[in-house]
Amino acid sequence: MARDEQLKERWQLVVTKLSNQFADGDLLDLDAIIYLIGVQELGQLDREFKKEQKLDLMHIAICKLLTPYGYYTLDFVDAEGWPHYKAIESLPNLKAGEQSVLMKEAIVNYFLETEYID
Repeated sequence: MARDEQLKERWQLVVTKLSNQFADGDLLDLDAIIYLIGVQELGQLDREFKKEQKLDLMHIAICKLLTPYGYYTLDFVDAEGWPHYKAIESLPNLKAGEQSVLMKEAIVNYFLETEYID
């Protein structure tokens, strides 16, 4: 199977599983999935977040997702349990479609590593 086709199939699997688990089957978009990863990484699953905190959660997720690519590294976790990342390498200038593919690939890899999908 071609790499692009495999990524597409795995992405659909991630979207379907997460949508069924967290959105009663309504399809989650890329941003919603990034947010869920941020909540998972923070580990504070049973609380409400303010708008600014939701953006911070998405930032946590993006940093976590791009760590295996060498763009970020975990710097420290603060007293409230929030992880802080340090940029290692500047992100390349990617077109919107290329950014989307990179994030989808990173998300698929994240869920493969956590064994949410296989």
